[in-house]
Amino acid sequence: MTQAICDLPAGFAPHDRKSPLTEPWEPLYARKTADRVILGLRAAEAHTNSRGFVHGGLISALADNAMGLSCARALGQLSGLVTVNLTLDFLGIARTGQWLEFDTVFVKPGKTLCFAQAFVTADGEPCARANAVFRVREAAKAPPSP
Repeated sequence: MTQAICDLPAGFAPHDRKSPLTEPWEPLYARKTADRVILGLRAAEAHTNSRGFVHGGLISALADNAMGLSCARALGQLSGLVTVNLTLDFLGIARTGQWLEFDTVFVKPGKTLCFAQAFVTADGEPCARANAVFRVREAAKAPPSP
């Protein structure tokens, strides 16, 4: 499914952080602010479960992604976080054609742990709340020169 850029909510552009997991869910979009990364997508049939609702696994993975990226932004780094704990409360359902938004509303960065909370909406209506804890990893050191 392709989506015209003009059909996106204000501030969203194609998401620039690709991964093998999210590749089948493309196109994904992001809106970056000073302190967070908000992810979004237009729900399509490929995003649904056998009952026709957006699959909880997709919601979980993208909420985790949005919170991790927002924690990294708060820490001033692009990588180095690993999910330690992720919990979700499903508050409603999302259907094909709806705009899903994954917005991190709280980040408490730390030297070793980062805490975050996100809300997922479908056309502006709450469908999930996520909480996560991320372990902050040290940046990889360059190998010694020969």
